[in-house]
Amino acid sequence: MAIWTRTPDLEHMAKASMNTAVSHMGIEYIEVGDDYVTGRIPVDERTVQPFGILHGGSSVVLAETLGSMAANCCLKDPGTVAVGLEINANHIRPATKGWVYGTARALHIGSTTQVWEIRMSNEEGKTTCISRLTMAVTKRP
Repeated sequence: MAIWTRTPDLEHMAKASMNTAVSHMGIEYIEVGDDYVTGRIPVDERTVQPFGILHGGSSVVLAETLGSMAANCCLKDPGTVAVGLEINANHIRPATKGWVYGTARALHIGSTTQVWEIRMSNEEGKTTCISRLTMAVTKRP
């Protein structure tokens, strides 16, 4: 059963992300399911740290991007917005080339908070990072 109150749309998400950190870093939205949003980030000069591996902060940007987009599609009250409250990330394995894929899935969808888990993996399907994102649901400005 779908969790969405407003079905995520890949084209709309891409358009909303134009001229932001998301587009600058090359993040792409690639799939939406009944209970998840998947995207990817390139491992290139925009996203690596000085040792040539994907910067931990880049993984966190991917995680918050996917979780935030998904969270805002689960709001029960159209007068609210979901914004990041806390995020953590466990970096499991380095990525040095290609793409890192992330999938955001809800652990909790409440009226004042949401908690999302974002699992990231390299092109071989090996886990690179696991992140948990807590979203605050507040009145839209």
